[in-house]
Amino acid sequence: MATRQGLDSSIVNRLGADEQALFFAVKAEFDTDDILVWSGTDDLVIGSDTYTGAGTLLNVSNSEDNLELKSNGLVISLSGMDSTVVTYALTENYQNRPITLFLGYVMGGTNEVAGKLTLFKGRMASLVVNDTPEGSTVTIDAENRLVDLDRPSNLRYTKESQNFLHSGDTGFNRVASLQDKQINWGKTSSSGGGGGSIGEDEYNQSYRNQRR
Repeated sequence: MATRQGLDSSIVNRLGADEQALFFAVKAEFDTDDILVWSGTDDLVIGSDTYTGAGTLLNVSNSEDNLELKSNGLVISLSGMDSTVVTYALTENYQNRPITLFLGYVMGGTNEVAGKLTLFKGRMASLVVNDTPEGSTVTIDAENRLVDLDRPSNLRYTKESQNFLHSGDTGFNRVASLQDKQINWGKTSSSGGGGGSIGEDEYNQSYRNQRR
């Protein structure tokens, strides 16, 4: 754990302390504004952002971290918050919007951050709002960006795919015509009475013609 990327000395020192005051903080980035909440009370400042205390109303599923290159998702639920959170959940385009989960320490008895690290960073995949007599609960399923490794790519080594990526690029314009192209390299040519073999200069000239 002490070699994890983003684990600074302030976190390492806290890991060895006899008493530890941990917190979780969630940053959900919607189009209109960011939802910033943390697992304590009152406000908490991380960097230039102010997080609203949600206390026990904020729940985070287990976050698995190992040496394997695979995608591990995360579930975050928020209960009993004001109407702003529910409004964003109902009206905003949330899919594929960034969401970040921080793990950190506070100074004992204060809301001063002693150190933090990024525990999870991914994208919102689904969002469900459940209404109960006690209030609304917003549940977010988030996916790690590594999930893209399991999705097939629809791009090919063709003129159309290349222009989709880089408009005006002609690098793949002749790919289709090369599929059935026969290049006599290092063997006797059947044309011109069977004499000679194609030389390097002739081959290069033929290739340049294909590129035009």
